[in-house]
Amino acid sequence: MNLGAFSVSLTVKDINASKEFYEKLGFEEFGGNIEHKWLIMKNGASTIGLFEGMFEKNILTFNPGWDQNAQEIDPFKDVRQLQETLREKGISFTSEVSSSEGPGSFTLVDPDGNPILIDQHR
Repeated sequence: MNLGAFSVSLTVKDINASKEFYEKLGFEEFGGNIEHKWLIMKNGASTIGLFEGMFEKNILTFNPGWDQNAQEIDPFKDVRQLQETLREKGISFTSEVSSSEGPGSFTLVDPDGNPILIDQHR
């Protein structure tokens, strides 16, 4: 099952300090808006999101319909199809897709308490 592009969404205390730190590691700004307290940064195929004050824990994030450069891929499995496939496998959700088409997301938690976000933007 292809869940789409993968990144780690990090909850940070100071977006500017975090940006500066990750730039020293070779990451470059790829998207987001630092004034709104969030950035997407890339280093080769590695992608991280920096989010100040938006959530409590780091999150494993998957984006169906996107490759690692946020370019659309076709075909892809819609977020609603992914949710139903996982439901059939006995997965429980902490939030579910609320729309019938287009963008949507759902969340689940792995056995060790790590949040996972499946977030489709198209």
